[in-house]
Amino acid sequence: MANFVLNAAAREEAIQGKGSSRRLRLASKVPAIIYGGAAEPVAVTLELRELVKALESNAFFEEVIEVKVGDKVESVKIKALQRHPAKNTPMHADFVRA
Repeated sequence: MANFVLNAAAREEAIQGKGSSRRLRLASKVPAIIYGGAAEPVAVTLELRELVKALESNAFFEEVIEVKVGDKVESVKIKALQRHPAKNTPMHADFVRA
């Protein structure tokens, strides 16, 4: 079982893009994507404080993470993390299915 569990909300295709991502960040949320495996990519939204808390541990980058999207639980590993250049806060995360 994974030590890290993140709660996420799926995003519709209509609310994706630069403007929508900026609005999410203003609401203390982080846009992310889950891809890989046989399933289709899923755009999700994470809570900023949950992600920052998980990022405090170096094990977050090495272990399998569980992301709960509605009723479904995805086992993923973090592939990429974009941070704000001055504030160092997460701006976008890419997860690949494990």
